[in-house]
Amino acid sequence: MTAAVALTACGGGSTSTSGGAAAGSGPVEGGDLTIARAADILAMDKTTTFDNNSIYVMQQIMEPLFTVSADGTEVTPLLATDYTVSDDKLTYTIKLRQGVKFSTGAPMTAEDVKFSIDENTKTGADGWGFINAAIDTVEATDDSTVTITLKYAWAPLLADLALFSNGVIPADYGGKTVEEFYEAPVGTGPFLWNEWKKGQYLKLTKNPDYWGETGPYLDSVTWTVVPDANTRKLQVQGGQVDVDEFPDWSSFESLKTAPGVTATAFPSTRIDYVAFNQQKTPFEDVRVRRAISYAIDRESMVKTVLYGNGQAADSLLSPGTPFYAANPEAPQLDLDKAKAELAQSSQPNGFATSILINAGDPNQASVSQIMQAQLKEIGIDLEIKTLDPTAVKQARNAGDFDMIISGWTMDIPDPDQWTSFAVDPEGGSHSAYTYYDNPDVIALNKQAQTETDDAKRADLYEQLQAQVAEDSFAAYLYYSPYAYAMSTKVQGFQVTPLGNYPLAGVYKTS
Repeated sequence: MTAAVALTACGGGSTSTSGGAAAGSGPVEGGDLTIARAADILAMDKTTTFDNNSIYVMQQIMEPLFTVSADGTEVTPLLATDYTVSDDKLTYTIKLRQGVKFSTGAPMTAEDVKFSIDENTKTGADGWGFINAAIDTVEATDDSTVTITLKYAWAPLLADLALFSNGVIPADYGGKTVEEFYEAPVGTGPFLWNEWKKGQYLKLTKNPDYWGETGPYLDSVTWTVVPDANTRKLQVQGGQVDVDEFPDWSSFESLKTAPGVTATAFPSTRIDYVAFNQQKTPFEDVRVRRAISYAIDRESMVKTVLYGNGQAADSLLSPGTPFYAANPEAPQLDLDKAKAELAQSSQPNGFATSILINAGDPNQASVSQIMQAQLKEIGIDLEIKTLDPTAVKQARNAGDFDMIISGWTMDIPDPDQWTSFAVDPEGGSHSAYTYYDNPDVIALNKQAQTETDDAKRADLYEQLQAQVAEDSFAAYLYYSPYAYAMSTKVQGFQVTPLGNYPLAGVYKTS
């Protein structure tokens, strides 16, 4: 099992503090938590949904066999209690935790685990099935034991079993169709599905029979859809919401000093980047992509967009992700090189194109405006198109864009999740929606998946990062922490380097 350096998984953030609770007082039962966010969820099918807003909700309901430590460095048992590995590294025997029940009251068994993993595997390139590509069979050896047999040695297996897509649900969807089940999903987690008003809010309620030792303390959690960042800021300051998810950096400093509000930048594994849609002319031309990559002033973006809260990106992997390799050769601001690349491209006289951004997102607006000015200097006219954040995700999924500002956050402490998603067309998203397809890079990625020696894996990932930067399949922008603002009444709220926030231990004071 390869441990991640704190960035990709659960970990490392500071807990919010409150002026409302006496020092040393214990958790408070009851209360309702409201989290304001820019975009709605897209779906609850854990096997085919790639949207973080959806993922952060489903993680409160459906739990996997393993989880990641709070600092993001290691995989630890959750619904499993122990495991053994055969000498040839092909067979994993996993013991299940006793006494765990689904929120329906039915006991969780090995048959449920087998069904859940198999359902994820069979999605293949159309979902998160690529994560399970090495799995040959899953057997329910007895009610409390699962045996997983691999086709070949697979370094990320335990980390992959900690991914939400392998979360455990009732076998045969509890007698429902897959569509019916995910309209109101059932799991073993601390919260239950309650209500979803699309485009407005989603509500979960407490699971009173949760098996875990901690919580849940809250009666309910509601995510409200508030696309405008300034409105979210005013709501958390005014007490209409408890948590502002991702306030813009321009208001982050003022939120730090706002009465009754705690603003925290949690350590992250996030990378922001511009995705080029290689289905659209002229982005199939590597020299066009390089020209744009060389024309971007990342240091200026860190200063003016992040207000210094981050660093310029130089690699596909973020610095806290295992096997990150600093790459000084990756494109950075150099207008002479940008002009030279464009001159040798299919568009030597420049061209017009567009970039799609979220309406009401000051960060993306600033990035796109900086890019618009910089690209003009090399002969590219950039139109900025805005849509509601939910509509942007739908357009991204449909490939209906020229360029789009996007971001990635790791979910497990192994780079394979992101590299397979980003550079392998069969990785569930057509290479992070870019439609990038380089057989040499794909081969490097597959070698890294099956290599169990860390030093050799590091070398393979270094080669991969260098080649992907050379191809400029995307223009890396910056690495940044996760910004959150919350009421000082909120206790125990912690965001892991993987971006998710377990809510079982969160409570509110009066």
